[in-house]
Amino acid sequence: MKHLKKGRKLGRVKNQREALLKTLLGSLIMEEKIETTEAKAKEIKGMIDKIINKAKGVNAKDRKVAVIRALNNQIPLKAVRKITGEFLEKFSERSSGYTRIIKLSPRQSDSARMAIIEFV
Repeated sequence: MKHLKKGRKLGRVKNQREALLKTLLGSLIMEEKIETTEAKAKEIKGMIDKIINKAKGVNAKDRKVAVIRALNNQIPLKAVRKITGEFLEKFSERSSGYTRIIKLSPRQSDSARMAIIEFV
């Protein structure tokens, strides 16, 4: 049974999975829209909501130090700067639901379910 088990394995060992998710999060923040498999999109949707909420919760005075320390392990530094800059203005009145997942037709080569994840 799968009780109390969180997250998807994505067919990788732990360090590879963490690197993949960090790269996906950074790409999503920098590009604001990426095409990936449905499982990967669903996995990073909750993560990106937590990251943006964490960045919104810090006041302007402490933002630079606190947010960079907190988020630097999860996403690249360029992405942290973008979140603390333009994303806070964009999502200031929204409390959650910053992304949407649009399902696409399966990939031709291996029939994997594909999806586009983008910011609202």
